[in-house]
Amino acid sequence: MSTTKHIQTILNGTIQAIKTIIPLPLTVSSPSLTAEPYEQQEMGVLIGIVGDLKGRIILDSIPTTFSTIGHSMFGMPLEGEMLESFTGELGNMIAGNLCTNVGQEQLDLDITPPTVMVGHTKLYGFQQAFQLTMSLETGDKLVVLLTIDDES
Repeated sequence: MSTTKHIQTILNGTIQAIKTIIPLPLTVSSPSLTAEPYEQQEMGVLIGIVGDLKGRIILDSIPTTFSTIGHSMFGMPLEGEMLESFTGELGNMIAGNLCTNVGQEQLDLDITPPTVMVGHTKLYGFQQAFQLTMSLETGDKLVVLLTIDDES
């Protein structure tokens, strides 16, 4: 399978995973290329991917968006350390579901533990990055960034 096909499979698997995990209607923009550095403004979670393709998946938004998602999943507002913990687990759930989805397409991926990032962060060190912007019905936005580290 070519790297281009791997990337398309991962992007489609990510969309499917998010729609499975997040119980809110959302719309997804077309993927776009993003140059480094990628700048995260407030809160995000980074999950490394290894296997047939090496890279990272970053979910980036603002705390209120992650809190809205948490509230929709658990019926209670989340804030502070609970919100940060939830953000990491949300990334873990989405990335784990992604691995299951792409495995059905004969793409072998595994994930690293989540890294929650709070505050302004610049990300460097990737060859390519693809960005998906998802708009929740609440008006909140969630950005998914897929970075590719090498051409496996």
